[in-house]
Amino acid sequence: MNEIMITTEKLTKKFGEFTAVDQISFDVHKGEIFGFLGANGAGKTTAMRMLCGLLLPTSGKATVAGYDVYRQNEKIKRNIGYMSQKFSLYEDLTVKENMKFYGGIYGKSDAYIKQKTSFILDQLHLNSEANKLVKSIPLGWKQKLAFSVAIFHEPGIVFLDEPTGGVDPVTRRDFWKLIYEAADTGITIFVTTHYMDEAEYCNRVCIMVDGRIEALDSPGQLIKTYNAQSMDDVFLKLARKAVRVDD
Repeated sequence: MNEIMITTEKLTKKFGEFTAVDQISFDVHKGEIFGFLGANGAGKTTAMRMLCGLLLPTSGKATVAGYDVYRQNEKIKRNIGYMSQKFSLYEDLTVKENMKFYGGIYGKSDAYIKQKTSFILDQLHLNSEANKLVKSIPLGWKQKLAFSVAIFHEPGIVFLDEPTGGVDPVTRRDFWKLIYEAADTGITIFVTTHYMDEAEYCNRVCIMVDGRIEALDSPGQLIKTYNAQSMDDVFLKLARKAVRVDD
C-alpha cells in the first residue's frame, strides 16, 4: 500500500461563518480500506463531497486518484466509484439494465459491458434475477449489486457512504466480503459507517469531531491508545467532545 490514492492537506470548507471541515490532512493508500467516522455534525459528509468532486473546498489542498479537487473535479467523478445507503440503483430498471446503464455512463464498450455483466451475475449468483426489476429483488442482493455496479468500471477508488445501513448483521458480513475482495484487487475503499464493529474491519480509521480529525490510526492501535475495549468505546470517548449536532 505504498501508492497514495487520496491526499489532503489542511482541507477546509466554510459555509459563511460556519466551518464544516477544518484543516484536515491525511493520506489513503492503494488497496487500503479506510474508515471515515463521525457523529452527525462531524463534517464527514462535507469532506466526502469534496473528495468526490461534488463540492469545491474553501482552502487547502487535495488530490483524488491523482486529480486536483479544484481543477479536475470532473476527472475525479469519472475515475471513482460511489455507493450510498440508498444503493444508487434505478429501481425501475432490471438488474442487467442497471449494469448496462452505468457501463455506458463510464464510456465502456458493449463487449466490456457484456463480459462484466456476465461476471457479476455469476459472482453474485444473480443469473436467475437478471431480467427482474431491481425493486423486486431482496435488500441484501440489492446492496451487493449496488456495490458491484459502483466498481463496474474498475475505478481506483470507491466511496461507500454508510452502505450497510438498515440491513441485518449476516448481510453486512457478506457485504464486507465483497469489500475485502475488491481491496485485494487494488481498489481503494473509503467508507463511512455508523457500525463500530465495521470500523474494526478497516485498515485504518479516521474519526472526525466538529470538523476536525480527532484520531487516525489502525483500529487496534486506537483501542490501545484510548484504553478501550472496542472501537465503540473509542468512538464514544471522542464523540462526547462534540459540540455540533448536524452536518
